[in-house]
Amino acid sequence: MILAGNLRKGITFKFEGDVYQVIDFLHVKPGKGAAFVRTKLKSLMTGVIKDVTFNPTERLERANIETKEMQYLYNDGTLYYFMDMESYDQLPIDAEVMEEAIKYLKENDTATIRFYEGRVFEVSPSNFVELEVTETEPGIRGDTATGATKPATVETGFTLNVPLFINRGDKIKIDTRTGEYISRV
Repeated sequence: MILAGNLRKGITFKFEGDVYQVIDFLHVKPGKGAAFVRTKLKSLMTGVIKDVTFNPTERLERANIETKEMQYLYNDGTLYYFMDMESYDQLPIDAEVMEEAIKYLKENDTATIRFYEGRVFEVSPSNFVELEVTETEPGIRGDTATGATKPATVETGFTLNVPLFINRGDKIKIDTRTGEYISRV
């Protein structure tokens, strides 16, 4: 059990028949009245975000989340297949869970898979990935002083803004948390 007064970002717990992760919290001690904890919670199963206020002495049941590093194998059109690198078991994952991560994953890349009671609820690629630019317009020579950018599509199909000097065939480093260009590799 965890006290609501001890909630911090990233903590997962069971509440109202669902599993939530704390996105943000604030301990409030008003001049009059009792203290309380204002939280912003994200449902790990549905993705719904809601604001909830707790009494700091309220007890919540901690949720045990399992995390595994797995290798992305392939997509059959509807499911994405990952391999457990210890047991070599293949795990099919629905496209709804993959919506953000698939922009940065290519075959044989590793990803962090999070489970709750055997059910996958999150797939996270590495924080930084290196992908090849497959499509972009040539930059205009001499127009580099402004810090201008242009759209580029990488090998996974994801499109992002890159500096003008990036060309087709260049490998670039991308921050998967923000979706932004970091550097040329």
